[in-house]
Amino acid sequence: MAGLFAALALRRHGWAADVHERNPTALAGRGAGIVTHGRLDDTLVAVGLNLSADIGVAIPERRLYAADGRLMRSLAYPQTCTSWDSLQRLLRSALPDGAYHLGASLASVQQIAGGGIVANFADGRQEQADLLIAADGFRSTVREHLMPLVAPAYAGYVAWRGLVDAAVLSAKTQAALMSCFAFCLPRGEQMLGYPVAGEAGARFYNFVWYRPADANRDLPRLLTDRNGKRHPLSVPPPLVDPAIIAEVRAAADALLSPAFAEVVRKTPMPFLQPIYDLEVPSMVAGRVALIGDAAFVARPHVGGGVTKAAEDAVVLAAALDTGVAIDAALARFNRTRAPAGRRIVAQGRALGVTRDDPTAHALPTNDVLRDTASLAFLDR
Repeated sequence: MAGLFAALALRRHGWAADVHERNPTALAGRGAGIVTHGRLDDTLVAVGLNLSADIGVAIPERRLYAADGRLMRSLAYPQTCTSWDSLQRLLRSALPDGAYHLGASLASVQQIAGGGIVANFADGRQEQADLLIAADGFRSTVREHLMPLVAPAYAGYVAWRGLVDAAVLSAKTQAALMSCFAFCLPRGEQMLGYPVAGEAGARFYNFVWYRPADANRDLPRLLTDRNGKRHPLSVPPPLVDPAIIAEVRAAADALLSPAFAEVVRKTPMPFLQPIYDLEVPSMVAGRVALIGDAAFVARPHVGGGVTKAAEDAVVLAAALDTGVAIDAALARFNRTRAPAGRRIVAQGRALGVTRDDPTAHALPTNDVLRDTASLAFLDR
């Protein structure tokens, strides 16, 4: 997503910009929802997209449900939610096919004396350019190459996520969940969900369930896939161990409201997202700029990961269109966006702090995951 924003923004400012995507096939089925913001709309306009496209679902309110299904509280809170797939399709459709390269797995980068960069790909291909933009996520190959000591810090809990076709949900569950942003708060945990748009007018329900997981006792088992392979940071969704998914569904039946339990039970492929914090000392290294989660990973509670990446891209493109030298433009970009990245990481920590969080000593002591103020926290 960040790479598409960057390419479109740079092309609007007269640059030749290509996206090199490491996946060998077109990206789809990411299984995640996105909370939109006015600032995200601004970035879509800035990269030349028409906002008349119906990619979102308007949601008028937020609701908090008890474990027995009782509605405990409601709050008027209009907003629009969409899906990763819908937004990615919109961005991808605006970029010419010739500028989008699949199966481009980066092996290494090298700086050119006097300016410029060379990207070396695993298939032996090389690309030379004035600038390389690392938009390759929290497991960034570019960041690992340039900043090997920067690594994600585990926050002490995980998120189970999933997307289910609304048509398979019961009428009672649809009535409870499909017209709102909903929450359920088991002790020390947080479940939330909202409807998102699919293709051809279809509706899906996206959920995120935050659950504590001890780094030594629980995480190694959660990160071991169905084939017995241990992954260092996350498990690809199709490889999550079915036995662990069965445990999660049983926990949903025991802890969550009946509507949320049904959502978890009927989601075909729930997947696991350990929660991490990550901050780079600089978003620029020579002729490399890091944007999105390659630079700063904020906990999902802020609901602003895509907006952050989009703003990184737009600010970078604007800085490179100021008539100054590339290196000076990159320095200006870093001065603007690095503080913004640090603020959003700190906000994510404050919203997600739990009693066993290693960062908790510097943050408020209230457990936000239990506070009904969570009804309104995502846009704050």
